[in-house]
Amino acid sequence: MITRVTGELMALKDDRLTLRMGAVEHEVLIPEFTRRQLQQELTREISLHTIEYLEGNPVQGRLTPRLIGFLSEAEREFFELFCSVDGVGVRKALRAMVRPVREVAAAIEEQDAKALSALPGIGPAMSERIVAKLRRKVPKFALLVARQEVAGGDAQPDLVAEAYEALRTLGHAEADARKLLDAALATGRKFKDVQALLQAVYEQSRE
Repeated sequence: MITRVTGELMALKDDRLTLRMGAVEHEVLIPEFTRRQLQQELTREISLHTIEYLEGNPVQGRLTPRLIGFLSEAEREFFELFCSVDGVGVRKALRAMVRPVREVAAAIEEQDAKALSALPGIGPAMSERIVAKLRRKVPKFALLVARQEVAGGDAQPDLVAEAYEALRTLGHAEADARKLLDAALATGRKFKDVQALLQAVYEQSRE
C-alpha cells in the first residue's frame, strides 16, 4: 500500500493534482481543503500522505487504482474515519470535505448537525448519522491548526494531540482542554515539545 509520495506539483485541478516523481507522473485525488492549501505550491516539491484504493465494479473486473492525498497524517486519519460512516464512502467524503478538518471535527464534536448538513452531499439524515458515530472519536482533530497559523511555519498536529491527551489525563474535560490549547496556540508562539506547550497552557490559564 502506498502511504506517502513526494514529487514536483505539476498541475492542480478541482479535485486532483499531478505529481511528477522522476520520469513518472501520478494523478492524486484531493479534497477541496487540501487543494486550497496547495495553490501556492505549483512547480515545488511536496509530500502527501496517501490512501490507496480500488475504484470500479469488481464483478465486471473493471477496477482502477486511485490515490487520495493529504498534507498530514492526521488529515488522512480523519478522512478514513469520516469514510467509515455508513453511506459516506470515499467519493462522497471527497466531495464533502470543503472545510478544514478542524472545522468539520469541531462541528461533529459539538453535535452541530446543521453545519454538517451544509457540506456538499451531506443532508440532515447523514449529518445525524455522522454525529452519532464519530462524536467521541474526533476531539483531537478539532485541535488541528493550519500550517500558516503556527509561528515559524508547519503545523504540529501530533504535538497538539499529545498535549490534549495529557490534559485529559490530568482531569480536564474535552471542551476545557480544547479551550486551554486554543488560547495557548493563539499567542503565535512555536513550541518545541509537549512540555513547552503545556507550560504555555498553564501560563495562559493563570492570566
